[in-house]
Amino acid sequence: MSALVLREDHNGLATLTLNRPEKLNSLNVELFAELRAHVMAIAGQTDSVGLVIVRGAGKCFSAGHDLSDIAVGEKPPRPHFQSETIEMLANLPQPVISAVHGHCYTGALELALAGDLIVASDSAKFADTHARWSLTPIWGMSQRLPRRVGQAKAQEMMFTCRTYSGSEAAAMGLANMVFADGEFEAGLASLAATILENSWYSHRANKRLVRETDGLPLDAGLAHEVYRTAGVGPDMQARIAAFTSRPKRG
Repeated sequence: MSALVLREDHNGLATLTLNRPEKLNSLNVELFAELRAHVMAIAGQTDSVGLVIVRGAGKCFSAGHDLSDIAVGEKPPRPHFQSETIEMLANLPQPVISAVHGHCYTGALELALAGDLIVASDSAKFADTHARWSLTPIWGMSQRLPRRVGQAKAQEMMFTCRTYSGSEAAAMGLANMVFADGEFEAGLASLAATILENSWYSHRANKRLVRETDGLPLDAGLAHEVYRTAGVGPDMQARIAAFTSRPKRG
């Protein structure tokens, strides 16, 4: 049986690929179990992994929570297993990019929202269809979606259940950037390379600061930044030396 989540590592980038293409990568308990194992491993590999990309195999990112699983009654290892797994992904010390092409509906959108950045292809299709099925979110939609796009737009998505293109997602701030379908892979690779060129230590420290100060008043957030700083990284001297030793242009 093929793995339901594939991991590929290259030059500090760990790519996790949802691998149920015949089911449009719909999310079931078994897939979450494999995803959780990968996330737990990556959390302890900060020396070798500086960036994580989550994406889908085949035609799309994911069509969402597997409705056939819901219909027959899921049996996760323990309560809230899927929501905890998404939270673990969101709380990875490394930056996480959700790379979305094709469908990204409901539970899949909740998974994508765990990424620090969402990168979309122009033909991506985002939607929250909880209300279509008389469901309510338990994987983070009501919290992460308004924080990303604002309350009014989040409620529009929740109430209408309509589909938004990659360009619409970028315009509302749901996606950080959108690429034409034919340029999606190259754009994603370029973005990953740019992030990996910078200090992994700073990335982890900045992500922690943003997470820990979310919702704090300005004064409290500033105090947290100043007094709970991670300080300079072990690569600071080498990076500055490399910059100052470059030949000056005439």
